[in-house]
Order: sequence, then structure tokens, then C-alpha cells
Amino acid sequence: MSPRVVFPNKVLPYALLLPQLVIVGIFFYWPASQALYQSFLREDPFGLSTQFVGLRNFRNVLSDPNYLNAVENTAIFSVAVAFFAMAIALLLAVMADKIIKGKGFYRTMLIWPYAIAPAIAGMVWLFMFNPAMGTFAFMMRSSGYPWDPLLQGDQAMVLVVAAAAWKQISYNFLFFVAGLQAIPKTLIEAAAIDGAGETKRFWTIVFPLLAPTTFFLLVINTTYAFFDTFGIIHAVTGGGPGKATETLVYKVYHDGFVNLILGDSAAQSVILMVIVIALTAIQFRYVEKKVHYG
Repeated sequence: MSPRVVFPNKVLPYALLLPQLVIVGIFFYWPASQALYQSFLREDPFGLSTQFVGLRNFRNVLSDPNYLNAVENTAIFSVAVAFFAMAIALLLAVMADKIIKGKGFYRTMLIWPYAIAPAIAGMVWLFMFNPAMGTFAFMMRSSGYPWDPLLQGDQAMVLVVAAAAWKQISYNFLFFVAGLQAIPKTLIEAAAIDGAGETKRFWTIVFPLLAPTTFFLLVINTTYAFFDTFGIIHAVTGGGPGKATETLVYKVYHDGFVNLILGDSAAQSVILMVIVIALTAIQFRYVEKKVHYG
């Protein structure tokens, strides 16, 4: 039995934790408390008068058809982004884990897109698929497909999903590669000797051992789709056309900073925070049961 570690200085652990606690308090708990307080108020756009209205802002938000449309858009967008970003990253990681010539260069090139800011990533995809000057848009129209994401809502959703998933693939790729490298090669070699094909080895050995990594990335990608994709949507579609790509986080921004409906915007931010916390709790409560940690 190993001896218990005791800090001779009782103040040191708290001193080491203090900077992180201060940062979390200033940049999370204080803004969250301000949003919660403001969600019960009705303010004019100039901040000259304030009135306590209780839960009226929440009732207005939940009865707004545009907000319900944003909920639907967010559900479609987040599921699509998480699925494609993780599936493509896993495929690329499996390919990179093989013994191929130049795999170090291959891995490095796949990591680079993660360094691009979300707004820049959105602009790159907008330039490629812009109906007026985009190269791929020209190719699609030349082949007879009427591509115009500036007017077609479903095409705009496809474009922002592709841009957001492409941005996140590199992050997922790093973790999947690390998870693949941690799997003992002897298990795979033993299965190959027993006659298991490459596909069967992946689904019966490799993928189950990647369950902890996959679960972690599922939580991270869900949070990413809800919050960190604001820059992509703002740069590519601005929530349009006709609010077809307006997600919950973008509606919070639009109502609060553009329309200056501060009370409703604060209520939306509180609802969004509750939704994300609930989804994360559900993932840990039900999905994690299927995860085996070796």
C-alpha cells in the first residue's frame, strides 16, 4: 500500500487552484448570473428604463415560431456536424494509422485546418461555393444542378454543415489517431491470424476499444456545434436565407445585438445553457453506459 501524500503547506493547493477559479468565475459564472438576472427584466434598447417582468420573456421566447424554427435548425445542424466530423475523422485516422509512405506528412496536413478561425473557414467555403464566383458552384451549375445557397435554404444548411464539419475534423483526427496508437497491435495481429478480415477486425476490436475516445468527442462535438459554429454561420449565411440556417446561438446574437431585444435574448441564452447541460447529462447518463474503459 503506497503511503498517503500530504502537502506540508496547507495553503499551496488553494493558491494553485486560485487562478483557475478566478478565470472561471469572471468569464463563466459572472456572465451567466448576469444573463439569468437580465432574463427577468424588460429593457428599452437605450437602457434608460428597466422593468421586472418575471417569466414573461421565457413565455415570449417559447411561443415565438422563429425560435422554434431555430430549435429545429440547431437539432439538424448539430447532429449532422457531429456525425460527419467524427465519421470522416475516424476514416482518415484509420488510414493514417496504417504503415504507408509519408504518413507523417499526411498527418500534419490533416491537422492544419484546425488552426483556421471559424469565420475564415466559413469564408473559404463561401468563396468555393458562392453562386456568383465560386469554382465548385460553377462546376455544379455546369452539370445542370441549380446551386444557389443564397436563395435555397436546404442548400445553405448543407454548406454551413460542410464548413463546420470540415473545421472540426482535424480536432477529432488527433484524438482518434492517439486512440488507435494506444490499441495493442498484438490483438489485431491475433485476430488476423484467426482469419478475421480488416473490416471485421475494425468493428469487433478497434472500434470497441475506441469507445472512450468516441464518447469524449461526441460531447465535445455537440458543444462545438451549439456554440463554436457562430462565426461560420455569421460569415457564410448570416442565418439566412429566410432564417433557414439560424441556430439558437445565432438567434441569441441577432435578437440581442441587432434587434436590441435584451430581455428575450438573455432568456434565450439561459434556455440554450440549460439545453446543452441537459444534453451533456443525458450523454453521460445513458451513452457512457455503453463505453468500456479497457
